[in-house]
Amino acid sequence: MQNSTTINKLPIVNTQAETSEKSNQSKRVWAKRLALYRNANNKRAMIELIMTTSLFAAAFSATVWLASISWWLVPAGMVASAFFLVRLFIIQHDCGHGSMFTHKKANDWVGRVIGIMTLTPYDHWRRGHALHHAGSGNLDRRGMGDDIVTLTVEEFEALSKWEQLKYRLYRHPIVMFGLGPAYLFILVHRLPIGSMKRKM
Repeated sequence: MQNSTTINKLPIVNTQAETSEKSNQSKRVWAKRLALYRNANNKRAMIELIMTTSLFAAAFSATVWLASISWWLVPAGMVASAFFLVRLFIIQHDCGHGSMFTHKKANDWVGRVIGIMTLTPYDHWRRGHALHHAGSGNLDRRGMGDDIVTLTVEEFEALSKWEQLKYRLYRHPIVMFGLGPAYLFILVHRLPIGSMKRKM
């Protein structure tokens, strides 16, 4: 007869049904926890909008004031201004998803006004971003919205050496997180020439 110590050392094997039930319980628990954050909250949205806009205005004004003292102080103000400008773009992004305010018109008009500050035309960006979400990660729907070109191993190996080098450079972190976003926000969003011919 096995003693209790030996029995405790035996591996516990869960059946597929038990594992599935635990997974379902976990999903229900998380769904309940996240339900508090599922819907837009107009009061919280207004607080975030006013706070971020005020801090951006203060940081921008401080930058102008610092420029009158010394140009060497300007970068500090620019960094602070950039931080709050990114925060404004995040709010614009949430408006584009219809999740900032409970009313669509409020989301759209706040997004449009912020778009002036972020230099990102709201309606054009919103459509492209929606297409991006619709096809993101789906290799059968590549090239939709502000999509990042992604090749399979077979597609990459079928390219010429020059094309492979161009793809590697395109996917390099300096391009992905530096040159690419700068090109997108400074040029593409300023001059959406190809998109203006399409129905939005």
